[in-house]
Amino acid sequence: MKWRDLMCGEPRADRVGERLTLAGWAARRRDHGGLVFIDLRDHTGICQLVINPERSPEAAPVAHQVRNEFVLRAEGELVPRAPDAVNPALPTGEVELQVDSLEIVSRSEPLPFQLDEEGVDELTRIRYRYLDLRRDHMQQNLRISHTIGAAIRRSMEEQGFIDVWTPSMTKGTPEGARDFLVPVRLQPGTFFALAQSPQVFKQLFMIGGLDRYYQIATCWRDEDLRADRQFEFRQLDFELAFPTREDVLDVMERVVRASFEAVGREPPSLPLRRVSYDDVMARYGTDKPDVRFGLEIEDATEVTRDSEFGVFGNAPAVGFIRVPQEFSRTELGSLEEVAKEWGAKGLAYLVYDEEGEVRSPIAKFLSERELATFRSDPATTVLFAADELPIVRRVLGGLRTHLGRELGLIDPRRDELLWVVDFPLFQHDEESGNWTFMHHPFTAPLPGHEGLVEGEPANALSQHYDLVWNGWELGSGSIRIHDSDVQAAVFRTMGMSAEEAEEKFGYLLEALRMGAPPHGGFALGLERFVALLADERNIREVVAFPKVSSGSDPLTGAPTPLPDEQLRELGIRVVEGNGILGRERSVRDGDTGTRSS
Repeated sequence: MKWRDLMCGEPRADRVGERLTLAGWAARRRDHGGLVFIDLRDHTGICQLVINPERSPEAAPVAHQVRNEFVLRAEGELVPRAPDAVNPALPTGEVELQVDSLEIVSRSEPLPFQLDEEGVDELTRIRYRYLDLRRDHMQQNLRISHTIGAAIRRSMEEQGFIDVWTPSMTKGTPEGARDFLVPVRLQPGTFFALAQSPQVFKQLFMIGGLDRYYQIATCWRDEDLRADRQFEFRQLDFELAFPTREDVLDVMERVVRASFEAVGREPPSLPLRRVSYDDVMARYGTDKPDVRFGLEIEDATEVTRDSEFGVFGNAPAVGFIRVPQEFSRTELGSLEEVAKEWGAKGLAYLVYDEEGEVRSPIAKFLSERELATFRSDPATTVLFAADELPIVRRVLGGLRTHLGRELGLIDPRRDELLWVVDFPLFQHDEESGNWTFMHHPFTAPLPGHEGLVEGEPANALSQHYDLVWNGWELGSGSIRIHDSDVQAAVFRTMGMSAEEAEEKFGYLLEALRMGAPPHGGFALGLERFVALLADERNIREVVAFPKVSSGSDPLTGAPTPLPDEQLRELGIRVVEGNGILGRERSVRDGDTGTRSS
């Protein structure tokens, strides 16, 4: 027995007269007073089956039993449709299969939702993901993901990279997120960390002389989930020896071009624009700006130094954006709430009406010089932030992004990719009071900035670079530290003692002392990249089996408690209660109370 000769979307007029076997799902059944029509579907499309009781009396009673999503196998003759029955909307619309034999291969219970139903709750879709995957939308997205993955591999191999696997279970390293931990039964009290990235291993590959490495790696990070983040994700990870920064960026740009071309999309012009971190923060208030629209931040710190409006005059920094709309008081109240979400204490404004007259409670406190600086076109609103410079940028950057979406200022047909370069090497950790890394602790300072690592860490710039597309950070990379003395200096600046550095990274420091070449690389978040190429705003739409925002999997019910016996074998104790406080329960004591993670 043969299940099928063609896929459901493949029959065409040039096959008329052939006997064919098709198999798939019943998408729809129509009973026309004896004749039964069934749309048979698979991922390639639909072919219409016709069951005529006069032609196939054995198939007719079977056809009457068919319901949506039954799995069928049909044998018969491919025939042309009657002229008035041709469906130009279907690739198979000129033909139909006159069925001689029909088999119900598998039956379906009534579905929790219909596959052509619009607006199905996402939680329901993920709970029944195996049904959701049958829909054209998900089929298309996952096949786009495959196409992009294949294009990436071709590009990397054409550029001389070799695909090498790295371990998932390793030693935890500080990479900005919590680790997922794996207890080791053979060594109670010890844990592996699931790799947040292959960072250290790929550096060791360069020290080991592999020269050009890549893989599409699965990584794990225990972070709050959101539209562009999952616990587990894939990234294109690569590293090369003896590179300049431009060498690394060129590799990634070739991958971008190959991926765009693979899905039939016009690739961006190369080379992509390079913009410094200081520049994007000053103009857009974020290091991942959407540059498809204006509303750039303007600085008003100097012009307001002697302002009679104390909020401006006493603030370390003042900035503003000009919005091409005359807002009402109600709208301004809503915008103030948005600004407060980003850290503002309030929202000062100047509104210019259709005649160009200013309306604002602060206008009377502003000098002629200030008003001249802020003067804008009629029907424009000027929005201000006054505070420490990072807060000013964060607030205005958040307002800018919000208004770009709400006012329809973003052209969805445009693709704007750019590199953000020359990041600070360190940032200040307000909780600990120490310096910490901006990218990761293995990022090299800019040439000539090595002396600033310990002397002036606030002024040290790095060889870190980010790829940004329409306001999404696609990935990050850097030229790495290959000098063990510079690496030790970075650790010291971060407040890490020599003993702590040796305990956490001794194997890397040792390797750096044994002939480490200059090296650098990049990691591209594959799901984010695929989502944008598929015109999706949420990566769950391009992930086969995603977690929801609570961190759970509605399909399998994971995560779940473990039996006491299994916990006892691992030597694990579970803490109950809310937050940090709670009663510690020893599994060895046999307490069978409810567990919480």
